[in-house]
Parts: sequence; C-alpha cells; structure tokens
Amino acid sequence: MAFVNLKKKEVQAKIVYYGPGRGGKTTNLEYIHAKFSSRIKTEMVAIKTHGDRTLFFDFLPFDLGRIKGYDVKIQLYTVPGQIKYNATRRLVLRGVDGVVFVADSMEVRREKNVLSLRNLQENLATYQKNIFRIPLVLQYNKRDLSEQGIPLLPVETLEKQLNSKLKAPCFEASALMGTNVAKTMKKIISMTIASLQRDLK
Repeated sequence: MAFVNLKKKEVQAKIVYYGPGRGGKTTNLEYIHAKFSSRIKTEMVAIKTHGDRTLFFDFLPFDLGRIKGYDVKIQLYTVPGQIKYNATRRLVLRGVDGVVFVADSMEVRREKNVLSLRNLQENLATYQKNIFRIPLVLQYNKRDLSEQGIPLLPVETLEKQLNSKLKAPCFEASALMGTNVAKTMKKIISMTIASLQRDLK
C-alpha cells in the first residue's frame, strides 16, 4: 500500500522494474531520467554491489496530479537481476504498488525470463501480494536487436510463455533507443493510480 504522508498531504507510490539480469531495467530508468529530467526533483541514486553491473535501483519521484486532495509522487526502482541477489530483490519489493516486468527478447534468455517471472510471483507472495491483482505491465525489451541479426523470440512466444495467464498490458520496446519506454511507464503509472484510488476510497 502506498505511503500516505498526512503532514505533506502526499501519497507516495512505488513502482518496481523487475526482470532477468541485463534485460534492460536500468536502461529503462536511465532513459526516463534523461527524458523527463524537468519533472524529476531528485538525483538518480545508484547502489552498486560487487559482481552485478545492473545492480542499482533508482529513485525518481514524479508529480502527477492528486488523489482525494493529496499530491501523488511516484518512486521508480530497479532490482538486481541475478539470482544470487534475491534477498535484495525481495527487499526492494516491500511496499510495491505496481510492477513493470522487463523481459529480454533474446532467444538465449527464454528460460531466464520464465524463472524471473516466477521469482517475482514468489517474492510478491511474501508480502501477501498477488501477481494477478497488482498493477503489472510487461515490456518485451531489445526488439531492436533483430536488425543486428540476433535471434529474438517472437512476441507471440513471449506472450504465450509469460502472459497467457496474467493477461497484462504489454509493449514491444527498446530501452536503448527509448522505443515505448515512456509508454510503458505511463501505462503502469495510470494503472497504479487507478488501483490506489480504489484502495483509498
């Protein structure tokens, strides 16, 4: 549940970018930070741990209108992708209000996507959160690599393997090029705010 600051009349919502290692979570947030710099009031905070170059999570509040007279602030985080950092991933998910699952479109990452999604479901369950109920958007990243002749999983395959039961909104994307990065973010923010409005009734 979002953090409600009665003194500041502010609702703080937390969105976490989740997915396999080197799938593009950090690249998504770096792109957002650069593109929306005028709307971001804080520096990007990086926490790097020995051994995982993608291990840092970012903190980017967005001012986004109001819910019931309260200002809304969104905090965006990434989690480390590698399996050995599961305790950190679980910690980052504490208090999460919405999730973007960044899947790696490369054929060689097929199994890592499936394992990471299962891991997300398990870690959410430790906080009594249900992957079928939490606001969730899937992003099929690295679609631009097909131009370099790198074998990619067809979107139909990704949908079948990752989204056949979840039925979450999904976007084909290239975090590196910025393709559909903002769309993904706007979708998860609108779903998260709608969910918070229901919860705060």
